[in-house]
Amino acid sequence: MSQLNFAGLAGGLSLLGLLAATPGALGQNQGLGNSPYSRLGLGDASMNLGGVRQMGMGGTGLAAPNSTNINELNPALLYYTGRTTFEAGYTGQFKTLRSDASSQRTGTGTLGYVALAVPISRTWAGAIGLKPYTTVDYESKTVDSGIVNATDPTAQLERQYKGNGGLAEAYMSHAVRLRKNLVLGVSAAYVFGSINQEASTRVGTETLPLASASRSIYEQQVHYSDFAFRSGLHYRGKLTEKLNYNIGGVYSFRSKLNGDRSRNILREDASGALINATALSSDEKGKAQVPALTQLGVSFDNNRNWSLNLDGGLQQWSQFKSFDEQGGLSGILLSNTYRGSVGGELTPDPTSVDHYFKRITYRAGLSVAQLPYRPGGNVLLDRAVSWGFALPLPSASALDATTISLGFTYGRRGNTDVLRLADDVTERNVQESYLRMQLGVTLNNRWFIKRRIE
Repeated sequence: MSQLNFAGLAGGLSLLGLLAATPGALGQNQGLGNSPYSRLGLGDASMNLGGVRQMGMGGTGLAAPNSTNINELNPALLYYTGRTTFEAGYTGQFKTLRSDASSQRTGTGTLGYVALAVPISRTWAGAIGLKPYTTVDYESKTVDSGIVNATDPTAQLERQYKGNGGLAEAYMSHAVRLRKNLVLGVSAAYVFGSINQEASTRVGTETLPLASASRSIYEQQVHYSDFAFRSGLHYRGKLTEKLNYNIGGVYSFRSKLNGDRSRNILREDASGALINATALSSDEKGKAQVPALTQLGVSFDNNRNWSLNLDGGLQQWSQFKSFDEQGGLSGILLSNTYRGSVGGELTPDPTSVDHYFKRITYRAGLSVAQLPYRPGGNVLLDRAVSWGFALPLPSASALDATTISLGFTYGRRGNTDVLRLADDVTERNVQESYLRMQLGVTLNNRWFIKRRIE
């Protein structure tokens, strides 16, 4: 039976390999709507927040075991996989960007993640999957007057910034029970992807309006690839006969991603036609130093129909470097990030036959996180409320079951403050209000059991 389980695991890995090779997988060329903050570092980091189940609970679940969904947030929790499980999620987002002077609405959708988990033996389970690591998707433009030429107050300077791409990780995880109630998990991931960034300027005057001026463009493309590692622990104990407690911890090790960078300076006329191009570098070698991520969680449950979770995380983005540049390719220094969340789930009666709504799992959670960007030393927060549902299909049996899960998050990050950094130098913060949705499909099946009666 173990040999057959390994065969199934290898087959799933081949399938995920094909997905990983597909251009644009998991939004590498398609983000989740314009986000100016994704210009920072390597983009919007996933911070190891799990799948659709965790999303509905505010991103909690580090210590919350579950035998239906794949909890790859903590690799140790794979031990509780009851049946061979395949899970995939599709993510969409609507977003409103606001500053003190303007606003913009945007939104899009992309494949969120795919994962396959297999119970290999009574003390060992494994999983493979593909999920986002970072996402880059931004475009902004500012126009300043009177600062280009003191003798010509009508002169205007237009600055434009664009970026797209991101990184994904294809991972393999294992969980092994060390002793009663104590489980160790490890995960190895291959991180890969490309980030494209562009900064351009043009100057307009009274005799040469901006719309007719040529544009100077600095562009760079960087492809990253390397391995990253994560470890996790989980301990489960009893407070009373009907109340259990769980403690979980995850440590994502600091990694250095190999990068190949190409940089160019372009000049375009007002219609966008190329005037000339100068290559600054091609296939320039470097590394991105991604700081370690530490996460801790505690959970309580009755081993039947409810759980309550509290999670926290810390990542030292102040140590981030890329190509020996502090703050990375954007040149913006980063700060350490903290995240805290609380959430839970309730299934009124998992065994109910007559009342379907009692078999639905209801989830909710709250979260608050610091952004790695501190303009003028001010702290920017990302605050969100989440909720979700798990809808089991009526065709479920002892051998197989299908669950449709929905997760929703409404949040705000940043603010619309205007900062006076120096004489004639101002910076306008941007506030993002977002509604993020995820649709997940979970297939559970007892593979490799021969049916005696059809």
